[in-house]
Amino acid sequence: MEKPPKITILDEKDQTLRKISKEVIFPLSEQDKKLIDDVIKYLTMSQIEEYAEKYNLRPGMGLAFIQMGIPKNIFIIVEELEDKKFQNYVVINPKILSHSEELVYIGEGEGCLSVNREVEGIVPRYARMTISYQDISGNKKEIRVREDISVAFQHEMDHLNGIIFVDKIDKKNPFKDKDKMREI
Repeated sequence: MEKPPKITILDEKDQTLRKISKEVIFPLSEQDKKLIDDVIKYLTMSQIEEYAEKYNLRPGMGLAFIQMGIPKNIFIIVEELEDKKFQNYVVINPKILSHSEELVYIGEGEGCLSVNREVEGIVPRYARMTISYQDISGNKKEIRVREDISVAFQHEMDHLNGIIFVDKIDKKNPFKDKDKMREI
């Protein structure tokens, strides 16, 4: 892998992040397809320590188009399965079909490439969800996600609705209801 692609990620102070993303009409433009490829490459490189250090990349596993200032219902998740082996999810026009009653939270806290600071507190998330979405060709798909990938999907879907994870942390009691959820 050569250099990471140039991607501008908006900071949480940018009000663009508060916009509601729009339904994507197919076929995708060549520009959108290239950006999807660039994001996959960027997220992959950010999770490989040597590249992250060399290019000063903050490790990230997900990015929504709105975080780059583009209000389209698209997000990408790159999950490291084992050392330098990745599973990519390109999710377009997602909708939650069902979710578990069980709630979970990320023990060390959620992070976000748009939030450049430490944030204390827990974000309640569904442990499992079934999502309908479209792939890069516009084909309708369904996926069942669980645990950390379920959290990642919810985090990115929030972005599509103008919500940043810090909004979901109780300001007065950042660890509120911790005993009613399972830590992952």
